Amino acid sequence: MAVALTMAQMKLAVLRHAFRGQRGQTAGVGAVLGVLLAAGTVYLAFAGPDLLAAGYAVWLLGWVLGPVFMGGGDETLRPEYFSLLGLPPRRLAAGLLAAAFVGVAPLVSLSALLGLLVAGARLGVANALVAVPAMVLQLAVFVLLSKVSVALVGLAVRSRVGAIASGLLNGAILAALGQIWVFFWAFGQTGVPAAVWYLPSGWALLAVRGDWWALAALAVLVLLLLGAWAALLGRRAGATRPSGRGRRPITAATAHGAVVAKELRTWSRDLVRNHQMTFALSYGVCFAASPLILGWNGMLPFAGPIFIVMAAAMASNLYGTDGTALWLTLMTPGTPDVRGRQLAWLSAQAPVAVVLTVAFTAFSGGPWPLVLALLPALLGGAAGLVPLVSVYALVPGTDPHRRAGNPLRTSEDDGGLTGLAYLMLALVPVTGAPAALAAIRYGWAGVAVGAGTGVLCYWGFGLLAERRLRTHGPELLDTMRTGRKARTTVKSRFDQLSTTRRTIAWWCFGFGAIPLVPQGVIAAVFVADGMLRHTWFLATYMPPGLRYPVAGAFAALGLAMYGTGVWIVRPRPAR
Repeated sequence: MAVALTMAQMKLAVLRHAFRGQRGQTAGVGAVLGVLLAAGTVYLAFAGPDLLAAGYAVWLLGWVLGPVFMGGGDETLRPEYFSLLGLPPRRLAAGLLAAAFVGVAPLVSLSALLGLLVAGARLGVANALVAVPAMVLQLAVFVLLSKVSVALVGLAVRSRVGAIASGLLNGAILAALGQIWVFFWAFGQTGVPAAVWYLPSGWALLAVRGDWWALAALAVLVLLLLGAWAALLGRRAGATRPSGRGRRPITAATAHGAVVAKELRTWSRDLVRNHQMTFALSYGVCFAASPLILGWNGMLPFAGPIFIVMAAAMASNLYGTDGTALWLTLMTPGTPDVRGRQLAWLSAQAPVAVVLTVAFTAFSGGPWPLVLALLPALLGGAAGLVPLVSVYALVPGTDPHRRAGNPLRTSEDDGGLTGLAYLMLALVPVTGAPAALAAIRYGWAGVAVGAGTGVLCYWGFGLLAERRLRTHGPELLDTMRTGRKARTTVKSRFDQLSTTRRTIAWWCFGFGAIPLVPQGVIAAVFVADGMLRHTWFLATYMPPGLRYPVAGAFAALGLAMYGTGVWIVRPRPAR
């Protein structure tokens, strides 16, 4: 008990000093969104028990899959910090579990679990009393399942076979969740599946409704997960080891060729990059192939473009993952580092994207102009945005040789990595929008537009990244070394804004992509392709005369939000 209390106090002290500046603002925005989701979950307690059980299943999936995809989860207190204390594994696991309950995510999840108390109060006093321990046990199950899943994937990523296998599995799971409507439709499921009651996320609700065995089952599951986590902590020692098999030496006649060779060697040896690439491949294929269950192959041609977008999101912190090795680039001025990284990224991703696109489009019979227009546009846009976003919004990463027992943990700032990934998911499709619209309107002419925009994005964004690296290289290296971002002129202007204007700017930049990309650009593509009444794309549900206007209005709204954000933070002339 003393160890657990001490670790919880340590975690609280660290967080009290960590949530400041930009990191504090990011945590605040995440907390607000989490509270809104928690409030919606509590509302489901009034809508019906089936919906509440489904809501808790979604929370469970978020706890299990979220940390795996976004940097290995919260490790403010790492097990390695206590390796010299000689604590038994179970005692260490119990202490780390107590510390894991301290934070924004557990507090938000506990707020969502108040729905159990509401459901119990509607049934009677005894049911409400059972809801209190059920809430605590259910939260413990969420946290422990998250820890165990991250530990298992971390062990898998230590070998090449494990890294590839876990990437394929995780990509398939996330794609299935994104296309869950396909499985509901295929199996004739019009309501909430009965299986959600028997998932661990539904046991607390079963206990509240009178199945008292579920409360005991939750307690047993907590003990089992705690034992499994303790065993995994014992196997965590040791860092990720790259493949040491003999390779041909790197030979290059030019500096550009040396950068390309170095990056390609990194792509082949870094197990985290292997995991990320196979994850993007699995996600793109499974997401596009899921509608085959319904006998519809219309999404198959877009497996390649989806893979490109996801692969770019995985590489959004390209310079950050190198750690302090950036000093090698800065000490050799004139080296075409950005261009070399661009070419290496294309060399690793483009062949896979081309094979996926051509093979699946030939299998489904088209639409050839649209996919062939999107392919070069997205490849060029992604190859330009990957280094650009990395140098402009760099998240300090852990040096590869210093990664702890959790190889997925490539940075201390989970929120920053998540934000970069979402930013890339929004920006890369925008680079393909002109080509898609031209192909829809003019057919094969869109291919020329896609090739032109791809080349322009590749060259232009790469040029901007080169200039940024040349003019702000020392600041970026200092950010890598210290973990603190240097205060720039833009950031200073942002900090000088009033609270209201700063909040409006955050919301505009954070949520402008939702009306612009999915409800605007993608919805217009779906309408043009005849994909009507498609999931949450509002334009596909409109009457024929309103479909394109609604998509256009959403796109205009997204652009207006971004424009408003830029207008708020723009520099003001001195009076």
